[in-house]
Amino acid sequence: MKVRMAQRPDAERLVALVNSAYRGDGAKKGWTTEADLLGGQRVDVQGMELLLNAPDSVILLAEDSEGFIGCVEVKSTEQGCYIGMLTVDPTLQNKGVGKILLEHAEEYAAGKGSPRAFMTVIGVREELIAWYERRGYRRTGVQQDFPTHDPRFGIPKVAPEMLRFEVLEKTLSSNPSST
Repeated sequence: MKVRMAQRPDAERLVALVNSAYRGDGAKKGWTTEADLLGGQRVDVQGMELLLNAPDSVILLAEDSEGFIGCVEVKSTEQGCYIGMLTVDPTLQNKGVGKILLEHAEEYAAGKGSPRAFMTVIGVREELIAWYERRGYRRTGVQQDFPTHDPRFGIPKVAPEMLRFEVLEKTLSSNPSST
């Protein structure tokens, strides 16, 4: 497996990967699916291209000889680096790909001088939050509303209060290795 920065020509294949891991029946092959909470898409090509072209954001892409197997977004903000859209092909989950991608994202963020990484996770996804906690993230007590009014992010299958985000954060090492 190698990890590299995604480029604009990768957009369509990235969208297919992300949507396959988060939504629909195929996503249920993995343990990180949102398919029971949200229908529709997780991201579209236009949204992915915006992320790929944003000057303050990168998408780190994991690939092997078979193709794309995972990705993660790292976005610089005034509060630190936001880590989002951590995606692993559902058939390859529980094989360490997500852990490696998360480590690369944290190293990238620390290399940018960010003192902390933060993310949002749907609060009812306790198993996923526990996975992040085992990797040093902690709940901040801050919650955010899910954009239930915008179908570009998914179509709710549950009550809106079940889709509230929990904000998690982690202090990053001051001596990062390069990514």
